[in-house]
Amino acid sequence: MSNIIRTFIAVEIPDKIISSIAKVQEDIKTYGFKIRWVRPESIHLTLKFLGNIEAANAENVGRAVCKAARAVAPLSLQAKGIGVFPGIRRPRVVWVGITGQLETLGRLQKTLDENLAGIGFPKEKRPFKGHLTLGRIQKKIDSKTFIEALDALGIFETETFTADRVVLYKSELKASGAVYTKLVSAPLA
Repeated sequence: MSNIIRTFIAVEIPDKIISSIAKVQEDIKTYGFKIRWVRPESIHLTLKFLGNIEAANAENVGRAVCKAARAVAPLSLQAKGIGVFPGIRRPRVVWVGITGQLETLGRLQKTLDENLAGIGFPKEKRPFKGHLTLGRIQKKIDSKTFIEALDALGIFETETFTADRVVLYKSELKASGAVYTKLVSAPLA
């Protein structure tokens, strides 16, 4: 029997930024929307979701991550704005946007995608849109009320932060939420 692990690759977010995001989560919670919230300590900037892979292949993935990380210098980013996927009429995911050196972030994601394609992982079909997932909407919510809630919160933005590493995570799904374990942590050049 094979040893399968669920994995993804992400940029780590500094604790100070996570604290600011946790506060906005708490503000939105006061409106009582049926949203399954991401635990603040689990918030990250996903570059590529790999899903289930052979545990033995994690080393090859780790090398691809390190190679991509060496190709890009640390990034200056900022968490800014709150939005939803796929759209306000039928929102499924609540997120915080990312601004700053987006062109460089996109280059990092593309390099990573190309490195992983070289070892058998399909390239992303959708264009990359950097974001931090706050929660997943469980039941239909009134879009007008949701827009009013976001307007009441005002424009959310954090201070600028430096993203300086890419991490290969193992994700274990549990009743209490996903638990993430770092398998490889690669500093940017």
